[in-house]
Amino acid sequence: MPETPPRATAPTQAEYLTFGGMAVVEGVMMRSPNHWAVACRAPNGQIVVRTEPLAKTWIGRQQWLKKPFLRGTLAMLDTMALGVRAMNVAGNVQTEAKYQPLNADGTAAEAAKPTSKTVDTLVIAATVVVSLALGFLLFNAAPQFVAEYIVRFSTGSPDVNRYLTATNYLAEVVKVVFVIAYLALISRLPAIFEVFKYHGAEHKAINTVEAREELNAENCMAQTRLHPRCGTNFVIIVTLVSFLLFPAIPRDLFVSGNSPGWLIALTRLPVELAMLPVVAGISYEVIRAAGKAKDQRWVNVILKPGLLTQLITTAEPDRPHVDVAIASLKAVMKAEDTGELTETDDFENQQPTPVPAPA
Repeated sequence: MPETPPRATAPTQAEYLTFGGMAVVEGVMMRSPNHWAVACRAPNGQIVVRTEPLAKTWIGRQQWLKKPFLRGTLAMLDTMALGVRAMNVAGNVQTEAKYQPLNADGTAAEAAKPTSKTVDTLVIAATVVVSLALGFLLFNAAPQFVAEYIVRFSTGSPDVNRYLTATNYLAEVVKVVFVIAYLALISRLPAIFEVFKYHGAEHKAINTVEAREELNAENCMAQTRLHPRCGTNFVIIVTLVSFLLFPAIPRDLFVSGNSPGWLIALTRLPVELAMLPVVAGISYEVIRAAGKAKDQRWVNVILKPGLLTQLITTAEPDRPHVDVAIASLKAVMKAEDTGELTETDDFENQQPTPVPAPA
């Protein structure tokens, strides 16, 4: 595996503000300016760590995409691509035979049937694509139809031209309701709640480094599980920016305001798609500025809705979750400092927690 040449100096505090991550199955992915790492709790209790340099993709080499208000779309695409790779690593850790708990007789428990890495990647990529499509339908398309028919039913007026702007605003309100309801519902699923614990652990580890404290479990546990640069904040900021921008676009842009409701709602979908990069660009700049000034009062005001929503998308982690987040963050910090890539089944000589095989 190629290594990055060691740096002349360790990452600065400003560079640590570009560190981030995401929760994956039984683990945490962390990324730094030049590397990414995944640390996972294997079924046998071990912490498995993988570190790699960030590959310069074709999209990543396009300098024009790194300019303000364009880099939001780049960041979104880059995060999705890296997320697919991280989920692939995490999934393999959970199914590989060498990571399974031991039976009572000392033999390894049976693992899931192995599949080729190509198949795994294609399945995950297809899942992401389908999820994005369903997300657009649920959070962009459905609110347009719901708002259209709520206005027509509640007013009882055939002259809907008078209510076009009101319908635009109502559609944005429906979006907010759908987003919050969706997050609240999935948080009740045990598997998702466990991922939310790793999400909270990821934030605590990042907050510890940004507070210039030693990265250990005690300091991490004392930190808040909320963070202004969280993807949840991005979703909420996107929703709020949409609320400000979309109603200004005429609802009868392509068809007459007296057209059937389903037709007006349908013609709003190209508008929603075309505006996504604009909304993502503005939202990214807001999050970026907030991350650099997270102790300022204005940040707390602007990001308050997103921080409150993180009470749903994160959960208070236990010590094992924090240990995994620390392992992942230490791996990318080490890579940034020395160029050395951590790839181990036993991070810093930590002994695996005994986990009995299912009865």
